[in-house]
This record gives sequence, C-alpha cells and structure tokens, in this order.
Amino acid sequence: MAGSQAGRERRVIRVRPLTEHAQFAQAVELQRVIWGFDEVELLPVRLFVTALKVGGQALGAYDGERMIGFCLAIPGIAVAGKNYLHSHMLGVLAEYRDAGVGRMLKLAQREDALARGIQLVEWTFDPLELKNAYFNIERLGAIVRRFVPNQYGATTSPLHGGLPTDRCIAEWWLANPRVLNALGGRPIDHGNVFARVAIPADIGAIKRSDGKRAREIQTRVREQFLEHFSKELAVVGFERSPENGEYLLGPWHSE
Repeated sequence: MAGSQAGRERRVIRVRPLTEHAQFAQAVELQRVIWGFDEVELLPVRLFVTALKVGGQALGAYDGERMIGFCLAIPGIAVAGKNYLHSHMLGVLAEYRDAGVGRMLKLAQREDALARGIQLVEWTFDPLELKNAYFNIERLGAIVRRFVPNQYGATTSPLHGGLPTDRCIAEWWLANPRVLNALGGRPIDHGNVFARVAIPADIGAIKRSDGKRAREIQTRVREQFLEHFSKELAVVGFERSPENGEYLLGPWHSE
C-alpha cells in the first residue's frame, strides 16, 4: 500500500481539455463515483457536447491515462451584458482530494477564460462544506454576495445528507488583486469585517449523526447570510479554528 501510494505521488498529474465523447463518458462515470447520484441526476454526455459548442469549458485531470477529476462550465450573460462562465460541476476522486487537483483544474479554467477575454467565473457551493469554503475564499480569492436557499431541491447524493441544497454563489474576479494575491500565496486584505457567520468545525459529523441539529444549524446560517447580503455585505474572508469555521463579511468593491 505504502509503495503504491508513493508511486502515485511521483506521477505527474496533468489537466487537459475534454473534446471527445469517450472523455465525456468518463466524466459522467466520475459523477457516479464521487457523488453517488442516481442516473436521473447525472450530467449526460450531450450536455458536455452542448457546453463546448456554445462557448463553455470541459477539463479533465489525469494521472497517466486515468481521469481522476473534471470540471464543466457553461457560458452566462450577466445583467450588464458581460459574458462570464458558470462553473457548474467540479469533482475529484476521494483518493486525490489532498493532491491539489481541484486547484489545478481551477487554474486551468482561469487561464482559458482570461485567454478568451472572460473576467468572471461563478459557481455555487454548500456553505456547510468548510474545507471547500476555505479553498474558494482564501486559496482562490473568490467572494460571495448571493445566497440561494435549496437551489437544486432534494438530491440522491449521500454527500448532501438529505438536507436542502442551500448554496452560496462564489464570484471569482480573475484579474482582481485579491485573486492575484491568493494565487500567489500572499495574504488577502479582508478590510473591515462587519459580521461573521460561524459553523461548527465538526458539521460533517453532525450531518451524519444528528440530522435535526444539522438542519437547525443550516437554518441559522441561511437566515444570517440572507440578512447580511440584504445589507450589501460580501463574504471577504474565511477563518478556521478547532471549534468553528467562520465567514467574514464586509464591504467589497471590484476595483
């Protein structure tokens, strides 16, 4: 086991565009493995095909010839008429989740978007997934100004724990100094922090063992975010401690 693990770590993981039906089919299979979705909830091959035809992205991460992760983005038009990408799905096999594969996929996504003159990538994430939140906000430099209760309705994925699919909407302003600092490993200036939303660090265990308490926490978090966003605050930082993960909210400007 140790030998095979060491061998895997020495291999070079590469990200490359997905362009063929066979590659799309591999990404569909990864959805089954990563999320455990029922057939009806899988993004089908034809969606990958359509996304590319209309200006989206499909990227795969490979360990040798094995696809170990992927991301799919579709084009969007903002209210002001500017184009952006909506990164609809990104997944990495569990055994590779601490190998930086998600970051590699996001960096490739950013490079491709900037090459096409696109300045903004958005995606949704579960605010109760604290590791993901830290990655999005502190490692990538995304901010959050919108919250959607139960965006996708109930799903069949065990990862969602039977809870409503509440989602934060991450905004990744690709050329903003905040993002450049995050990607360069430099501290992010959180500015003035006016509010905090705290979530127990053991929320994953709570979701598995105490559904009632998990729903109570989710409801509180939802109410707090909706209140803060109604006051035009944004998530500008994320702090972790042994007890909590905390979203930091304050003013944010795109310049």
